[in-house]
Amino acid sequence: MVGAAAIAAAQDRPESLLPPGFGQPAAQPSARPSPRSTPRAAPGVAPGAVPAATPTPASTPVRADPVGALIESLSTPVPAPTPSPTPTMDAATLAEYELPASARRSLAVVGPSGPREGALDQTIFAGADGRVAEILMRRLSAPLPSRWTSILLRRALATHMVTPRGVNGADFAAERAWLLLRMGEAEVARAVVQSVDPRNYTPKLYQVAMNALLASSDPAGLCPLADRGSAVTGLNGYRLAQGWCAALTGDGARATATVRQIRRQGGAEDFDLKLAEKLMGAGSARKAVSVDWSGADRLTVWRFGLATATGVTVPPDYLSYVGPQVRGWLATSASVPAAERAGVIDQAASLGVLSNAALVDFYSALADDEQASRAQSAIGNDLRNAYAAADEGQRLSAIRSLWGDEARTPYGRLILTARAAARLPVMSDGREADGLVASMLSAGLDRSAARWREAVKRDSDAWAMIVLSDPDQQGQLGYDQVTGYSADALKQRMFFAGLAGLGRLSRADIEKGAEALDVRVGQRNPWTEALDQAVADEQTGMVVLLCAVGMQTGDWRGVPPQALYRIVEALRSVGLDTDARMIAAEAIART
Repeated sequence: MVGAAAIAAAQDRPESLLPPGFGQPAAQPSARPSPRSTPRAAPGVAPGAVPAATPTPASTPVRADPVGALIESLSTPVPAPTPSPTPTMDAATLAEYELPASARRSLAVVGPSGPREGALDQTIFAGADGRVAEILMRRLSAPLPSRWTSILLRRALATHMVTPRGVNGADFAAERAWLLLRMGEAEVARAVVQSVDPRNYTPKLYQVAMNALLASSDPAGLCPLADRGSAVTGLNGYRLAQGWCAALTGDGARATATVRQIRRQGGAEDFDLKLAEKLMGAGSARKAVSVDWSGADRLTVWRFGLATATGVTVPPDYLSYVGPQVRGWLATSASVPAAERAGVIDQAASLGVLSNAALVDFYSALADDEQASRAQSAIGNDLRNAYAAADEGQRLSAIRSLWGDEARTPYGRLILTARAAARLPVMSDGREADGLVASMLSAGLDRSAARWREAVKRDSDAWAMIVLSDPDQQGQLGYDQVTGYSADALKQRMFFAGLAGLGRLSRADIEKGAEALDVRVGQRNPWTEALDQAVADEQTGMVVLLCAVGMQTGDWRGVPPQALYRIVEALRSVGLDTDARMIAAEAIART
């Protein structure tokens, strides 16, 4: 896969999400470490420090037994019985007690989800070079502009898949989880890292696991990893995790000593230590810790995870300058009150993090939440009317209210009303058709949208989206269908690219449209060559990954029509026809 390797070499390397001090090894004690080899760190991951040798504890004198002394003074001394030696266990026997062989998971097949959960087939990377896939994942710029491409990529990364050749299964899981985090998929990233048994963790996976568990507001999830994670990586984050895990089990003294030692060594900023102390206090009767955000210069995954886990509100100002993925983390954090998540929930849905059903459930619950504002409660009331009002006019009016008065309806609100739109009867005038069809297709309701085909204007956006998404479309269309679509120039080019990629235009019409609209469908470069090779080799996972590479832009209007053509054609060629149709229709809705 020479083309894919060339693409990988051209990507940017992501920065660590951890705060200062947490991506660095802990300060080494003066004791000289025992000789041992240092594991070579994977690319893109700070090297883990080799822990110093543990000094042998000094012998502890046996305390006198007062009862034994009294008996000895009243009777003739007798020889004490020879104590039996304490039985020892080798590592293999101890591991058997920790996790029976029948319960252990192989690194040959790793991942949390199968086809029944919506993931892809476990052979999606069969035959692929895992090293190239890792580099592409690590350097992929996310989030993506396309909700449907993001959903497909999430399904691929969450798959219980056969580890491709050339890579360690745990390291490959780390790369998958790292990309999911940058997509805003904290919950799925956590599931991926937890699909590997702790005994199989590598330095890279330890580092990504800390990010995944904190981004999903689950610092307690680090407890099974803390001791060995600290020993393997030497990171201060794992040392502090040892402290709060001790506190959660009632050992407050160890927790206090851990924080005191790291503070004395200057291994972390005071604000980060206070957050850790607050978490430790939650597991004991210790005095509550006050957290003042004025001591934090920015929001990091450490601060996000510990704040959300302990009920500390992240100030909106800190969310305003972080990447969009953090809004995805916040939207899915069950420990954050719904009223605080309401401001980011629509954007998370637009990213593909939340489904229509999850969005409806959220706003329905928010309507009855005592902490919700009047405006937030009104959304829930409109939602009830949109779905359940007896009169279709009332339902449509409620949908319009949810869309708002803006010139362009936020895509998250289209997702929210998808099934409400599908419940409406087809309206012959079709005045709201563009929004209603886009709304239905945002949730994949293609056949519901297709019912409107005869009611919508032939040259409207609704008509174009239906032509692209209809699963029952038979045969090919004429080129006049493209020229008859009276949209702006970019939308017309996207419409042509989608039809061509779906195979709904003849070869002659594709050549005619490519020249007339300047859509260079025959363009060749390392990306197209890598994509063609992955299709030829039936490597579905590589196809999905390379399609995401072709979507690296902040907005749909930055996606070249020829790239859309290649993406749609490639997905259709490997059996992902539904995803191809939804992406093509989304291009019309969001361009």
